[in-house]
Amino acid sequence: QVQLVESGGGLVQAGGSLRLSCAASGRTFRNYGMGWFRQAPGKEREFVAGINWSGTYTYYADSVKGRFTISRDNAKNTVYLQMNSLKPEDTNIYYCAKERVALRPYGVPVTGNYEDWGQGTQVTVSS
Repeated sequence: QVQLVESGGGLVQAGGSLRLSCAASGRTFRNYGMGWFRQAPGKEREFVAGINWSGTYTYYADSVKGRFTISRDNAKNTVYLQMNSLKPEDTNIYYCAKERVALRPYGVPVTGNYEDWGQGTQVTVSS
């Protein structure tokens, strides 16, 4: 099992930027794809961005494509989410998670494909 801790959330004005980090414990981090999800109160958790185990393949929800960038540093056991041009509708709790299957070349952007969820970090975008 991998333990994940998100950080970097906060309050920002519309049009601003934030960089989220997800620090992972365990030596097996580098073998797994990672994903960022978000969830608003009373709503289902939705996929935001994913990256495969080697960092060579990334994929995004249409709502964030062109604004958000996911990356990873396997030497630091950390995955990042750079969020630019933020909008009020990006306000959510953001979670990172690890794929269930190791060494998958291409991720599957559904919640059930992930496990070991972090505790989340709040992102609030004011208009």
